[in-house]
Amino acid sequence: MIKNKKVDQQENNNFNSITIKLSSPDEILARSYGEVLKPETINYRSYKPERDGLFCERIFGPVKDYECYCGKYKRIRYKGIV
Repeated sequence: MIKNKKVDQQENNNFNSITIKLSSPDEILARSYGEVLKPETINYRSYKPERDGLFCERIFGPVKDYECYCGKYKRIRYKGIV
């Protein structure tokens, strides 16, 4: 007999508790990468993130999958580069 995948997923989602804690400054530095150099966030004309700004592609990754900011590397063949 075939079971429904949704039913199986609902059975696995049962849990009793969850623990949340604050990260220490050392843990934050260990996980972080990138640096914000400008106060700008998004370009008002193109609606793209500003380079070196708060939402920079260097920090959060490219806006489009498998395509760099300058457009030099496009498509899935550059999967490991972008």
